[in-house]
Amino acid sequence: LDVLWSTLPKRAGSAKEEKSEIFPPEPEENILYIIEKNAPELPAWKREIIRIVRKIAQYFYPQRLTKVLNEGFATFTHYYIMNRLSEKGLITSGAMQEFIHAHTGVVAQPDFAPMNPYALGFNMFMDIKRICETPDEEDRKWFPDIAGSPWLPTIKFVAEAFKDESAILQFLSPLLIRKMRLFTVLDDNRKDHYLVAGIHNEDGYRHVRKQLSRHYDEAFRIPIVEVARVDRRGDRTLTLHDRQINRRPLHADDAKKVLKFLEKLWEFPVEMEVYPESGETDKKPVWRIERGEWAGG
Repeated sequence: LDVLWSTLPKRAGSAKEEKSEIFPPEPEENILYIIEKNAPELPAWKREIIRIVRKIAQYFYPQRLTKVLNEGFATFTHYYIMNRLSEKGLITSGAMQEFIHAHTGVVAQPDFAPMNPYALGFNMFMDIKRICETPDEEDRKWFPDIAGSPWLPTIKFVAEAFKDESAILQFLSPLLIRKMRLFTVLDDNRKDHYLVAGIHNEDGYRHVRKQLSRHYDEAFRIPIVEVARVDRRGDRTLTLHDRQINRRPLHADDAKKVLKFLEKLWEFPVEMEVYPESGETDKKPVWRIERGEWAGG
């Protein structure tokens, strides 16, 4: 009998080391990947659907970072081509009139409405072209590197090398801020009035483009939820972390919807811990779901 046992392969490490094994080794933001590869009882067809959804989401993710620049550059290019064709007499005045009608509708910015990415992007590229071709003293002060430079390579550089948030932070000019009548409002729920925090002066211009840039910065707009650990040798609980430092916290109702959805895929308990902005020492489990029923939170 002892001889038979000796023929079994040896496991690396002691039982105590195996029990304390941490998975994943580092926090993982790609939750669907963890579920696709590690859900204990997920059938093959569900894994394939999750893989397809994950791949599509990864493909489109960069477009969320360049919505203003993509739409603005396309609209700017269309506008430039049509005007050149009209100048050369290669299209009729009727065709040009139809284009102007459609173009005006695309780049219109309604008052007190969410920012139209076509309007912002198109006007930024038109303004960069202006700064390159006919800069004034204000332009030379704010944009010494591009004022008076060839406009075509500058436009191509901005379109190729920047995301929305970085382009706005660097190339939104005071003139365009005035033209689009942009300003910032501080809404403090502890007070019974609003404060106009960004007005049309040098500090105000910097504040406006900083705040507008942050609006397009994924690091501030989107909560970061990651897989912290999986109890593979216990009840197989999947634990998520919601890190709130310098980011928008996940709303309670949204968090519960996320957990219910993940529990259907994982088919074992799922819980979420919150790391408040004050630091990790204040962490506290806030939501836990087991087999469709709330166990805490």
